[in-house]
Amino acid sequence: MRQTVSAILTALVVLSLVAPAAAAPVTGVESAGAHQNVSPAVQADCAFPFTATDATGTEVTVEQRPERVTTLNPSAAQTMWEIGGEEQVVGVSQFASYLDGAEDRTNVSASGFGVNNEKVVGTNPDLVLAPNATPVETVESLRNSGLTVFHMSEATTVGDVREKTTLVGQLTGNCEGAAEANAWMTQNVDAAENATADTERPSVLYPLGGGYVAGGDTFISAMINASGGSNVAAERGLSGYPQVSDEVVVEANPEILLVQTEADGQRYVTTEPYASTAAGEDERYVVVEQNYLNQPAPRSVVYAVQNMTEGFHPDADAAFVSRAEFEANATSNASADTGPENGSSESTDGTETAETTDSDDGATDADSTETTGPGFGVTAAVAALLLVALSARRL
Repeated sequence: MRQTVSAILTALVVLSLVAPAAAAPVTGVESAGAHQNVSPAVQADCAFPFTATDATGTEVTVEQRPERVTTLNPSAAQTMWEIGGEEQVVGVSQFASYLDGAEDRTNVSASGFGVNNEKVVGTNPDLVLAPNATPVETVESLRNSGLTVFHMSEATTVGDVREKTTLVGQLTGNCEGAAEANAWMTQNVDAAENATADTERPSVLYPLGGGYVAGGDTFISAMINASGGSNVAAERGLSGYPQVSDEVVVEANPEILLVQTEADGQRYVTTEPYASTAAGEDERYVVVEQNYLNQPAPRSVVYAVQNMTEGFHPDADAAFVSRAEFEANATSNASADTGPENGSSESTDGTETAETTDSDDGATDADSTETTGPGFGVTAAVAALLLVALSARRL
């Protein structure tokens, strides 16, 4: 039963926007600092036909730049918006509704979770970008309908996000935009890591409700690490999204809780077992807007890492760079390095960064404590999980 629950949790979390990178563990958490000085010129030229092997082991060939792209998960849609390919997108999932203009695209979601194959086919796409959690049967069904489908691999590290962004750029003919998005993301993550390199790393826990937590080998854990924090679940050898006892939470004794809303933070720090931890006693939690906390895409990484770094290390002087500042710098000196030394020399807080970001999604600032995305949070996912698990047990 425990294995069934864990498997269903992974599927639900990945299919929703709460934590797309949940599946099989990978070794270690990659530091973005290993990829400093990434130039926007890298992978700036796209060539078609383009062929790549997807997560199903299938060689997928895109003959020419696709004019119509349908995305089956919000991180793929966010990536398309971020790399300048939003005009090509004709279909999105319900969880991408926060993106500016998404309401003008066809909602291809099925009732509840997953996608409606007929709606996907109806968008007449030249290319379908499918999340790693999409069942292989769904991918094959769409392919049997004559569609070109690329099944994306999961992203559990910042490096994975970088590679996925590059790949999406190559598949859709937006290589230059992908390279620029990656360089901007890398510059900001490097700024966070440099600012917190010599500081003590606070212990952090991301509770999902129902006793579930975010463990190691996940996108969320990678961002905690990049922000100068230490995921206590990962420290205890827990990976993925395990269910833990109250005793384990108290023994882990996190200093900070990571939450999606202010209300979540207030609830957790006053509720056992979290109230009996250092985080509960100090009423210390950091709020990160759920779209950015849970979607492995460049903008998510930048905004979430900015929020967490400022929350974990309020005295750290991290020279975060807004997208507008980055693009202005790239325009004035296209051949310059894009490491932290070429960014803003002044530290800006998350609010200012978000307000000056060249953002196409109309989202709230990165410092927001309000959840502005669709009303599906971690608690709802866990509740759905438990209902499904109980139903499965009766069958």
